[in-house]
Amino acid sequence: MLSSFPDDSSVLVQGASRGIGLEFVRQLLAESRAGRVFACCRTPAAARELAALSAQEPRLRVVALDATDEHSIARAADQVAAATDRLQLIVNCAGVLHGGPTAITAEKRLADVRAGALAASFAVNALGPLLVAKHFERLLAHRERAVFANISARVGSIGDNRLGGWYAYRGAKAAQNMFTKTLAIEWARSRRNVICVALHPGTTDTDLSRPFQANVPAGKLFTPERTVRQLLEIIDRLTPADTGRFLAWDGGGIPW
Repeated sequence: MLSSFPDDSSVLVQGASRGIGLEFVRQLLAESRAGRVFACCRTPAAARELAALSAQEPRLRVVALDATDEHSIARAADQVAAATDRLQLIVNCAGVLHGGPTAITAEKRLADVRAGALAASFAVNALGPLLVAKHFERLLAHRERAVFANISARVGSIGDNRLGGWYAYRGAKAAQNMFTKTLAIEWARSRRNVICVALHPGTTDTDLSRPFQANVPAGKLFTPERTVRQLLEIIDRLTPADTGRFLAWDGGGIPW
């Protein structure tokens, strides 16, 4: 699934301790062209499945990165830069819809909106991927094809919003999408080797979606394995003409 990448590619997954991010790590380790896999998460000591993979796979390095703390992101970038001079793929997977220290909820109405939950959602879902781009950009400064992919969500589409609700998550993902598009425009001038995209994974059977799965149509609830396989197939097919796009799991475009 990484046929368009060079041999011995270095890849990085941010938000790798569970769900889609953890599955990205597993499938990237199964790819012979992935020479190094950097798996970033907030608390490596608590990431048991990552630790087990790391004990078995010398190509995997687990790196502490808190997407809500710019100093942590900068330190992670320094650690990765000490191990490699370039990255061919960065995937930002960390996301929050509900729970967390500020008890974020998927709001059903305006009265449910709370400032603290809004700020926490924006910190993880919108600001985190942009700050990863800021601090890891130097590792994309090479001439080989590279992909910077943000895992977004269809509910972040303003044009596709027909149900309302979910103020914090919708707003944060819409902001992430704007950052992705703006970043793609800048890198099209300064980092022409980088393809920068937002990807909608579809509803995936993870902790993030579990409270909301009852109304998912039959056949539309994906396993993490299927989700990541589909997204890696899209990533492998991307061309420079795709930079700045918002793509669904089936390769179709999504309105902003």
